[in-house]
Amino acid sequence: MNPEKDFSPLTPSIVRALNDKLYEKRKVAALEIEKLVREFVAQNSTAQIKHVILILSQEFALSQHPHSRKGGLIGLAACSIALGKDSGLYLKELIEPVLTCFNDADSRLRYYACEALYNIVKVARGSVLPHFNVLFDGLSKLAADPDPNVKSGSELLDRLLKDIVTESNKFDLISFIPLLRERIYSNNQYARQFIISWILVLESVPDINLLDYLPEILDGLFQILGDNSKEIRKMCEVALGEFLKEIKKNPSSVKFAEMANILVIHCQASDDLIQLTAMCWMREFIQLAGRVMLPYSSGILTAVLPCLSYDDRKKRILAVANVCNQSLMKLVIPEDDEVADEGKPGLASLPTDTDQEESLSKQEGVSGGCLDTSGDSNFSSTSVFMPASAERLQVTLNLDGIVQVLDCHLHDAGAGMMTRIAVLKWLYHLYIKTPRKMFRHTDSLFPILLKTLSDESDEVSPRLAVDQGSPNQGPGAGCGPPRSFTWPPPSGSMECSPTTPTMNSYFYKFMINLLKRFSSERKLLETRGAFIIRQLCLLLNAENIFHSMADILLREEDLKFASTMVHTLNTILLTSSELFQLRNQLKDLKTPESRNLFCCLYRSWCHNPVTTVSLCFLTQNYKHAYDLIQNGDLEVTVDFLIEVDKLVQLIECPIFTYLRLQLLDVKSNPFLIRALYGLLMLLPQSSAFQLLSHRLQCVPNPELMQAAAAA
Repeated sequence: MNPEKDFSPLTPSIVRALNDKLYEKRKVAALEIEKLVREFVAQNSTAQIKHVILILSQEFALSQHPHSRKGGLIGLAACSIALGKDSGLYLKELIEPVLTCFNDADSRLRYYACEALYNIVKVARGSVLPHFNVLFDGLSKLAADPDPNVKSGSELLDRLLKDIVTESNKFDLISFIPLLRERIYSNNQYARQFIISWILVLESVPDINLLDYLPEILDGLFQILGDNSKEIRKMCEVALGEFLKEIKKNPSSVKFAEMANILVIHCQASDDLIQLTAMCWMREFIQLAGRVMLPYSSGILTAVLPCLSYDDRKKRILAVANVCNQSLMKLVIPEDDEVADEGKPGLASLPTDTDQEESLSKQEGVSGGCLDTSGDSNFSSTSVFMPASAERLQVTLNLDGIVQVLDCHLHDAGAGMMTRIAVLKWLYHLYIKTPRKMFRHTDSLFPILLKTLSDESDEVSPRLAVDQGSPNQGPGAGCGPPRSFTWPPPSGSMECSPTTPTMNSYFYKFMINLLKRFSSERKLLETRGAFIIRQLCLLLNAENIFHSMADILLREEDLKFASTMVHTLNTILLTSSELFQLRNQLKDLKTPESRNLFCCLYRSWCHNPVTTVSLCFLTQNYKHAYDLIQNGDLEVTVDFLIEVDKLVQLIECPIFTYLRLQLLDVKSNPFLIRALYGLLMLLPQSSAFQLLSHRLQCVPNPELMQAAAAA
């Protein structure tokens, strides 16, 4: 520093003391500067005050000499103290050089800069708020300072600034948000802790509505939630919990749509705490926002579906994901299908104040606001918020995106069982609620749904047939084609045509492909064929299932497969409780429909002689059964005898109780007795032979029966 330079109004002694390496001498100089500035204030000499501050800034605080910089810092603090309430008029000039020293390589100088700024802020109080952003920016850097003394000094300054913000109603949140959004992505632990502490402070101030700007910082908060420090994670968890509580109290002012995709991303996080917290938020968003979340359904499903196959190690995430999945599914309604024809988006409804209050009151017990995984909080009656500026909110269901996600999960060989089941439930739900729109996707979904038949789970396989639509439902009620769809289809459009008008084309096509799969995968037929068909009969119309399969098998060129398949169907028909009504229908053949079904079954059942006889027994066509047995062209093989053995066992079952009782009326049922004797003659001396022989020995003598009737 040039000793000959004029620093007036600072005296040479003050200048020498400010440049001294001893702190005590610099402090004496600061006291002299304070006295000098007080005199200028008393004289209202603004020019002189500015000149003193300029000298201290340019010649000292920004000097190349470290001791001069230290002197300049303590001198600026002295000026602020002397100015008192008037320091607000000179804050820019006072603060800027001090903040520059925050970047100094000397840790002692950075500490003195903290000390100087603390004194300046302490005097100015609320007047520093217009300069808050630069102060925050400087403090955020010092929060990560490696020197503990500097860090300690910055913490004192930080607490002072927080007190000022808390007690003031002039904080400019709008101008601060861009800086907060930038700093929140810091990877330094101390900087993150600093950011979270400020968010908690701002959230606690009643006059500051940080919720309006939550979309700007939510992503950064979730990233901080994954910090290695337990303390920082806990602080962030508390901050997110406070935000969620505020969201539940004021849903009408929340920008749900702007945060939906942020939650989708973090619901897929590898960190369990991030994923659980994001999933809890998603659950609340679906409940509070309702159909507003529909446009983001594909993303939500991408995040939620894999979680449904989690094990007990992640049972909390699994529980919340289940609620999210079920609640989202309930948002899809028939109107989402109808509006497609009108070219109008769907509409969300406005709940009553009572509904809103009841919904929110049930959530007051949420611990921490974001980690309640206890249940669905009455999701059966999901409330929907509406902004005050709009009476109705337009919402469009992105069905194509949803189907694409579901299709990807079906193709994913690594998807868990519960995930696959959830996908099939979604497809079924979409077919029920939006048949017109889903009809466009049936061709693309069909192959993978058929492949699902090979799934080892007993819950997965049968559901795919439901997705193909019930054959006895109209297209509006199930998943068939739209009402404008004509039947039968044009020539050549199907491999075969259904023989009953109640079947839609995809049901019949499904049956064709199902039989093809059984034909190509005999192990599937042996191990799961009966189960799949029984479940289909339980879920769909059993008569149409048997009618269509019989019609298709009639054209089957592989006669061995046709015989095996007919035998399987016949066993199911005679033994399954799901087919009780169908058996009763066939037993009497009183209606044209039952007679038509019998004729259709009979033609295909002829692929297997034993099943044909059993069908005649079931339908009480005893004379025809006798004629078939009497046919000398039967090829008696080991397989044939095994099937006859099984038929004898079936005759002893409750299903054929009526047949055994008819043996009492010998006169009316002579061909029944003859048919049974015919079976007896075909059998070798075996347990089945002995069983049937003992049964026939119980048939009463006709003459005795006539005598008893005469008496």
